[in-house]
This record gives sequence, C-alpha cells and structure tokens, in this order.
Amino acid sequence: MASDGQSQPPVNPPANPPKKINHTWYQSDSTVVVVIPIRNVQREQVNVDSTEKSLSVTVKLPSIDNEYNLEIDLAYPINSSRTDFKINTANIEVRLYKVDAIQWTSLDAQHKPNMPPIIINPTVDTKTVPPSYPSSSKKAVDWNKLEVEITKEEKEEKPEGDAALNKLFQQIYRDGTDEQRRAMNKSFSESGGTVLSTNWDEIAKKKTECKPPDGMEWKSYD
Repeated sequence: MASDGQSQPPVNPPANPPKKINHTWYQSDSTVVVVIPIRNVQREQVNVDSTEKSLSVTVKLPSIDNEYNLEIDLAYPINSSRTDFKINTANIEVRLYKVDAIQWTSLDAQHKPNMPPIIINPTVDTKTVPPSYPSSSKKAVDWNKLEVEITKEEKEEKPEGDAALNKLFQQIYRDGTDEQRRAMNKSFSESGGTVLSTNWDEIAKKKTECKPPDGMEWKSYD
C-alpha cells in the first residue's frame, strides 16, 4: 500500500477492565446496610436512588475513568424515603430501613430462599399499666392481674415443630452479640437457609457452603 509520507500514530493497547467490586450486607432489627468496598471518594461522586423494592447506586471511580453501578431488586420492601448513605475510609455504606419487622433471608429477590422470614418480636413492656375498660359485669375486673396471667400462659406454652425452631432462632438472635448476629445473617444468606451459625470468627473467613438435609440435593436455579 502506498504511503503518503505521514507516520501513523501508535495504537494503544486496550485498557484492562476494572476489577469487579463485590458488595456485602448485614442487618439489624430495623435496618439493612449494604457495604461497597470503594475508597477515596467524595460524597458528590456517589448517587443513591431507591424505591420500595429496588436500590440503585452509582459511584464515579477515582482511579479509573469509569463508573461503578449496582442495581438490586430487593427481596423485601423498604421505606425508601429514609434511605441514606455514608462514606468511610475503606467503604461506602448504604442504609435501608425495613418496612416489616422480619429477619431478611436474602438481599436481592433473585436469590430469596423459598421459606418464610423470621419474624422479630417487638419488646413488650409488661410494666405499662393497661387502660380501664367498661364492663357490664357487676364484679370489677382486675385487668392488671388478667394481663399477667395471659403473659404467664404464653411463656409456659411450648410450641412444637417449625414454630419451636422459629422461636429458638428469635431468642438466639435477640440475645446475641453484634458479631453473633452478623454470623447468623452471613451464614444463613450464603448457604441458602441451610446453615445458621453464631461463630463469627469461623464464618468471617470464607463463604458458607450449602448443607442440605440428608437425602436431599441442592440445585441452583441462577
């Protein structure tokens, strides 16, 4: 091919694609926190949008000419008007506020296990004096005594089967430390609901593998 005497500019090799950034999450009784391990960003570089059942996060990455995008269809509804975020030294934390007092079994709807979530019982203040209600009975009713008796019967009632197991999980979660709760959240979500551990030192080291019951086989539908 004939040359026109002009040298062609060198062709730069394609840039390496940015390393994948994996988010994590943990929860409390009322909130879910999504943790994105991106450093050295300013608040104006982060955009967070949410609806009742979705979360969208965009971050302008400081080290490369690119953007980080996270789109999640949430497994459970949130109060999107309260969604907020903060920037730490090592990461970005997006805080979501739960609509229902339940233990989330998954962050995204795609990996939501086919099982009911654990209901978190609100703390009942038994010292609160109940109001006096009118009664057609000529004998006065001691409502305080009646409430104490009902509460006692509820405590002495022994649930069976799934109800007993669910109650046990609620008690462990309610009385556990922050690390024990975090271990329960991570092991339960990563194993598809087949493992529930309170040992954070062990669970934090690696992904929790699925352990289906004897005679059953785990299949992924991703």
